[in-house]
Amino acid sequence: MKTIGFMVAGLCGLLVAAGVSRAETKVELKGVHLCCGQCVKQVGAILKKQGVKGKCDQKVKTVAITAEDDKVAQKAVDALVKAGFHGTPDNKSITLKDDSGVKAGKVKSLTLTGFHNCCGSCCRAIKATLKKVEGVTSDDARPKVNTVTVEGDFDAAEVVKALNKAGLHVKVKK
Repeated sequence: MKTIGFMVAGLCGLLVAAGVSRAETKVELKGVHLCCGQCVKQVGAILKKQGVKGKCDQKVKTVAITAEDDKVAQKAVDALVKAGFHGTPDNKSITLKDDSGVKAGKVKSLTLTGFHNCCGSCCRAIKATLKKVEGVTSDDARPKVNTVTVEGDFDAAEVVKALNKAGLHVKVKK
């Protein structure tokens, strides 16, 4: 009987140790577009739906994620990207896919879609970012619309790069 008791106690100890040693995955996305409370609220809702802990810092434009493992953390980041948010992860195990479909080279017009644009502040940030790209002369961005056509004589990849740097994930509309 004593042997069975020791075995059960030993097994319980192993199970507890395995639970304690399970490593969480932490990742901080830097440079995420978080211009208003609605942006922060939407990121929080996405992370909650993915079953991870998240914290947005609107002032420094970061999203900190704590997940049970790399797979769950990556799924949460993928959900943020799908919702039009972009950032630079500080964890080498977590990546943001370049699914923009953009090709480098000069174009006269480019239509982009998929970015987060919940309000006038978001739209102003989009317009300000586009205005900084050499050769862009106009855009038709409007609040709450996640498609924009950019006009001018500019490098398409530079537009995507600028919007990503501003914390917005975009795709070329086909």
